[in-house]
Amino acid sequence: MVWNPEQYEKFKSERTAPFDDLLKLVKVKPGVRAIDLGCGTGELTRKLADTLPDSEVTGLDSSASMLARSGLHVRPGLRFIQGDIAELKGSYDLIFSNAALQWLPDHWRLFPKLWRHLNPGGQLVVQMPANHDHPSHRLARELAESVEFAAYFPEGGRQSPVLPPEAYAEMLFGLGGEDLTVLLKVYPHILADAEAMVEWVKGTLLTAYLEPLPPPAQERFLGSYRTRLRELFPQKPVFYGFKRILFSVSKPG
Repeated sequence: MVWNPEQYEKFKSERTAPFDDLLKLVKVKPGVRAIDLGCGTGELTRKLADTLPDSEVTGLDSSASMLARSGLHVRPGLRFIQGDIAELKGSYDLIFSNAALQWLPDHWRLFPKLWRHLNPGGQLVVQMPANHDHPSHRLARELAESVEFAAYFPEGGRQSPVLPPEAYAEMLFGLGGEDLTVLLKVYPHILADAEAMVEWVKGTLLTAYLEPLPPPAQERFLGSYRTRLRELFPQKPVFYGFKRILFSVSKPG
């Protein structure tokens, strides 16, 4: 997918709050080899690197448009590379990911694979949106599967691979994980109106729906989405409760 950094960062402070919560779960040690999966523009990866003294931190992202901004944050001990998370190479003392792994399928296979790249004594720390049952997400799936747009989505609307929080706890325990923390947190975003909710979702979820469409169909899809969301949320301001899963687990040394 082609990401738009300007659109994504329209709600910069709201999107940073989960990162700050996730960072609190990191066990700060000097001299670690760390990787940030789905690092985006690199600004938050820099914050991660700044908390890890004398460490080697790599930011990995598949989006060239996001990584174009990462050069602002490069310093000794911090670099950025373009690549596919699913094709991760190497071994690390810290595998960190903030709001990226929800785009990868089959988490029952994904996380054991990531676990194999974690050094003994290392830590896996992850945050993922889990808001796929919210009307803002359900509506996009329904539109993709409607008569007007179904031809563009032969496999139907996007189904989130994110599991219930207890499934991650079970999986990570089964992998032999220790010091396990799994949280489900609702972030209370107060938006001006339904239009602001549209702008929020345009920076993330709707990217997957608009990209396959030619420009005229994009306009129709977005117009229908906007109209129906306004019907669902006519009030001003709008409370947008956004659920996220955060977890931390350590690998025995």
